[in-house]
Amino acid sequence: MREFFHYLENENINTINSLTVQQIKDYYNHLKTRNNQAREGGLSKAYLNKHQQALFKFNDYLKEHNHKGINIHLKREEQNQRDSLQILTQDEIKQLFKATDYSNEQERIRKRDKVILVLLYSCGLRRNEVVNLKIKDIVFDKERIHVRKGKNYKERFVPINEYNLRIIEEYIYDYRPAFYNYKQTEYLLINYRGKPLQGQSLSNRLTAIALITENRELITKNITPHILRHSIATHLLEKGAKIETISQFLGHSSLESTQIYTHLLEHKAKTNNDEQLHNILREKRLQQQEYSSIPKGYRTPKYMDE
Repeated sequence: MREFFHYLENENINTINSLTVQQIKDYYNHLKTRNNQAREGGLSKAYLNKHQQALFKFNDYLKEHNHKGINIHLKREEQNQRDSLQILTQDEIKQLFKATDYSNEQERIRKRDKVILVLLYSCGLRRNEVVNLKIKDIVFDKERIHVRKGKNYKERFVPINEYNLRIIEEYIYDYRPAFYNYKQTEYLLINYRGKPLQGQSLSNRLTAIALITENRELITKNITPHILRHSIATHLLEKGAKIETISQFLGHSSLESTQIYTHLLEHKAKTNNDEQLHNILREKRLQQQEYSSIPKGYRTPKYMDE
């Protein structure tokens, strides 16, 4: 909204009442041609849609305050979800974890960096789920993480192996106490002031870790928490995990949300002519078929599923 008002002032438009449909379209065309201030190129379709959303919310606000509102005739930018999914290779993931050995001068920050990667990649958590985690949510004896504030307020338990649990345990007992006022909050990840780590700070740490790798290709992928979540889902699928299991792991409300990773792998298998990946996907398609001749309730012997 600040950018919108700044544009209007530059165009000598000083009242909302005088706004026309064409002026709003001109503003939007300006957005589509201006440079991206965070990276090379222009604004992404997703970000353009956010600008649209801000205008529509502003219009709702005006109407709620006895104003006739503004006429917004903008068409939502269509996104190809598969193309927008950025995935890291398993080798790139290893490079990120290795980089946490020297990602900061302070050891407490380096250990926290490793915990961040464990939660975002190994556990597939969303950014908000990570920053809202509390120490009590790490259920060590059951090797589970209790996600209390998932998307749409859905709770779930996420499995975590012993190796990653040790990384978190070491941080909690040996390095978290090195942060100022660490006893004043129960949140797992805290900043230098002893306050809960904020989402933007967490994202900034990912950028810093990536820069340390000095891998130009990895750096240009502009790693975000969601890219790590996409990556673990794809890697699990590549290893043969069932789509239903991945869906539960990620906390998706429906299988449709998880199905995008299958399409992504099909594209990868076709592009790279990967026969092994073709075989995995072929097996998954067979598993999802329904055979009317098989009685309901039939289950294959356990060894066939292993």
